[in-house]
Amino acid sequence: MSTLNELHLQLEEMRPALRRFALLQLRNETHADDAVQETLLAILEKPDQFAGRSSFRTYVIGILKFKIIDLLRLTQRETAYADTANDEQSDADMIDHLFHADGHTYEDARAWNTPDAQLEQQDFFRTLELCLEKLPAQTGRVFMMREWLELSTEEICKELQITSSNLWVLLYRARLRLRECLDLNWFGRTNTTT
Repeated sequence: MSTLNELHLQLEEMRPALRRFALLQLRNETHADDAVQETLLAILEKPDQFAGRSSFRTYVIGILKFKIIDLLRLTQRETAYADTANDEQSDADMIDHLFHADGHTYEDARAWNTPDAQLEQQDFFRTLELCLEKLPAQTGRVFMMREWLELSTEEICKELQITSSNLWVLLYRARLRLRECLDLNWFGRTNTTT
């Protein structure tokens, strides 16, 4: 970073995106704000730590990931998580909507054009964030821990006090819901089933 003032400006511009990222994972505004504040403080305390091996944004998000993991471990001790019967019912409805009684899908997954080009678009990430926010709390948490924070199965199960079987069911549900949400809200598929 060239000056401390420029660093402050860059961090202020990133703050809303960092907060959204933290809120998606933590599902608690106070904890999300704490994680972002701790991240910004860590960067401001040691501004020379950024070595330029990645983009500055990637560097900041990397620090935020570790702050989120720390908060998850802390809050896990305070709160127990459980899926509700409503989540299971809505999953059953969604599965009935996507599959015939014989287990085949109503229609094949649509081609998503070139994935690299699609992923580079900011609108896609906004849509993905909205889809993640619509996931049930436990399902979204598990998905974010696995795919964004890259925690192992053992770490997630230990943190959330769930079995590995339950973890895989939650990941399966998350992927189904995200696929359906992205098909409807990004790739423009209309519901052709009756």
